[in-house]
Amino acid sequence: QVQLVESGGGLAQPGGSLRLSCAPSRNLFNIYLMGWYHQAPGKQRELVATITNGGRTNYADSVKGRFTISRDNAKNIVYLQMDSLKPEDTAVYYCNAKTVTSYEYWGQGTQVTVSS
Repeated sequence: QVQLVESGGGLAQPGGSLRLSCAPSRNLFNIYLMGWYHQAPGKQRELVATITNGGRTNYADSVKGRFTISRDNAKNIVYLQMDSLKPEDTAVYYCNAKTVTSYEYWGQGTQVTVSS
């Protein structure tokens, strides 16, 4: 069974940066959309950013101008560069991959904590 494996989470100070990475445990095919979601305690999982295999990006308003999503199409690796972090960015961040037939893969999540 294919898994998405996230890395790069941890503790950062307000105003700091973190870079998340997500790679599949084995080759994936026909992946159209990859992205990141986050879920804070007591809240629903929310979209952070997505990127198509053509490079089109979409961001939540709360992260526009601070976060950058990128992707290695050949390896189906997706990255999230998070700059100017705020305490409200604290959440578990999940990687997502969606095929052209809308089948979805999810990662196990990585904790991001922004605190001084």
